[in-house]
Amino acid sequence: MTAAQADLARRELDLPEGLSLDTPRVEDGAAIWRIARDSKALDLNSSYSYLLWCRDFAATSVVARDAAGEPVGFITGYIRPERPETLVVWQVAVDHAWRGRGLAATLLDGLTQRVVGMGVSGIETTITPDNTASNRLFTSFAERHGAPVEREVLFHGGLFPDGGHEPEVLYRIGPLADLP
Repeated sequence: MTAAQADLARRELDLPEGLSLDTPRVEDGAAIWRIARDSKALDLNSSYSYLLWCRDFAATSVVARDAAGEPVGFITGYIRPERPETLVVWQVAVDHAWRGRGLAATLLDGLTQRVVGMGVSGIETTITPDNTASNRLFTSFAERHGAPVEREVLFHGGLFPDGGHEPEVLYRIGPLADLP
């Protein structure tokens, strides 16, 4: 990508100066794990799983890098095997220092633009009812892209063996109207 193309992509995605979007690499796994841990909102997976995610699902995930190339936010996702037109967004997190700047929305828009070439036309994610930030993120994403949103309980709290887990609400967004 040329510098002019990078500038255009940054403006289209409203990236703060000094940040870039990239495909995660295995070397990013530790930083992504730390961002997830420090979010205090995500279910933290093992550090090993983040390494695997960066290796096996890099094409359907995205990382935001600061000017030094360090990850400051990420989205992990995968193509749903039973619905290959659907990107399942697994986790979204932004480092505390970069919150409040719209970076999560930019990450989601950037990732969606990238996976369209894989035949993706919709998104699924699960959100606990009390996760206001994620509810806003995905609702505003649907509005920006002229897409309907369906919500239903996917897993009720009693299914979780560790108990005390809130239900997971499935958000199904799509078809996305304005994707290339």
